[in-house]
Amino acid sequence: MLFTMDIGNTNIKTGLFDGDQLVGYWRVATNKTATSDEYGLLITSLFAHEGRSVKDVEGIIVSSVVPTVNFTIEHMCLNYFDLQPTFLVPGVKTGINIRYENPRELGSDRIANAVCAWEEYGGPVIYIDFGTATTFGVVDEQGAFLGGCICPGIKLASEALGSGTAKLPRFELAKPETVIGRTTLSNLQSGMYYGYVGQVVYLVRKIKQELGRDARVVATGGMAQMIADESRVIDHVDGLLTLKGLRRIWEKNRN
Repeated sequence: MLFTMDIGNTNIKTGLFDGDQLVGYWRVATNKTATSDEYGLLITSLFAHEGRSVKDVEGIIVSSVVPTVNFTIEHMCLNYFDLQPTFLVPGVKTGINIRYENPRELGSDRIANAVCAWEEYGGPVIYIDFGTATTFGVVDEQGAFLGGCICPGIKLASEALGSGTAKLPRFELAKPETVIGRTTLSNLQSGMYYGYVGQVVYLVRKIKQELGRDARVVATGGMAQMIADESRVIDHVDGLLTLKGLRRIWEKNRN
């Protein structure tokens, strides 16, 4: 079996694959101060809870946007899985042509998303990853990653609004029934939610204009379904896009 890890700024998403079938999925908090033993005990306990054993894992592939955690995760894999993990870095075969001015600047999670979006949904395709930052990526019909854009994530933006103002409270993200709110809370929720939906719709429209043609739109990440319900520009919601992309990349490099 293959163990995949997507290390983000807020969470680490992990998936256990038996062939192309996902047989285990867990999310844990990204903790920059945790030791390899702390991560190891946590991961092995999650495996045991699902009746799985780390001994069944034959390979590990990792994408990470938190370099300070990579050393810890590598040692966790060596100590608890007895395996050297493969990190998605420049030089790893992906099957797509990256047309970035400096490919080393491109986050590995964005590469995994691009691979899965193109191979599973065809091109041209726009993917949107609603994480701590919201990232847009574009892959053309030949499988070339053209680039994209990055915005503050909706949770990050809402937290900044609460912490950066004197009188506005912290608030829970929710979809209000109306845009015109009659309380401070509903004003905040309305502006954040509908404003973010408007941002997504506008950026998708501009990307399609630059492409000069229509494109499928695939969304992933924790807020994907919430935004998709209102935006009407998202064709597919795939919460496992990054992990499935890592599996596909692993298959291209396993030999």
